[in-house]
Amino acid sequence: MTFQAFQILPAMLVAATLLLTACKDTPAPDVPAKAGTTPVSTAAVAAEAKGFSVGSTMSARTVYVFFDAQCPHCTALWMAAKPLKSQAKFVWIPVGLLNASSTAQGATLLAAKDPVAAMDEHEASMQAKGGGISAGSNIAAQKEMVEKNTALLTRLGFASIPTIIGTHAQSGALVTQEGSMPTAALAALLGLQVPAAP
Repeated sequence: MTFQAFQILPAMLVAATLLLTACKDTPAPDVPAKAGTTPVSTAAVAAEAKGFSVGSTMSARTVYVFFDAQCPHCTALWMAAKPLKSQAKFVWIPVGLLNASSTAQGATLLAAKDPVAAMDEHEASMQAKGGGISAGSNIAAQKEMVEKNTALLTRLGFASIPTIIGTHAQSGALVTQEGSMPTAALAALLGLQVPAAP
């Protein structure tokens, strides 16, 4: 291998890492392709999105996470966000971008009596390459919610999942991120304390 090849290799690794941090696919055919028609704000997401909350319900800090139930990067972010749930309320908003199972599984999570426990079960199955939870029955209303969430994500101008929308805890500035990140980087993005290693 030449010296020039050694110089190119790190750049290729960085590019590959960036590509692997988010799942990207074209929206489902029934989702309007009006990307970016709604200004990005936590207020817009709070007003329109349907999700389930994890973490401190009394927290003044709310972080919105658009995720696809079939996205492996969303699984990684679910695990990375867990150590931060005492500092913020995370609202997980299912969308259907990747395949036919996405909407049905997202709807099943929304319909669950305990969505957090259902999400833990789902993500454990995803990590084990099991495909996630089985779709529930009588979830037509929740499927419609997932479709509306998907349309909102598109209108906000995002095309990758997971997508994080929140405000920085110290500055109050709007922060957004497409793609997964480890716990320390997520804490830095949101202005939260990095938890001590176990």
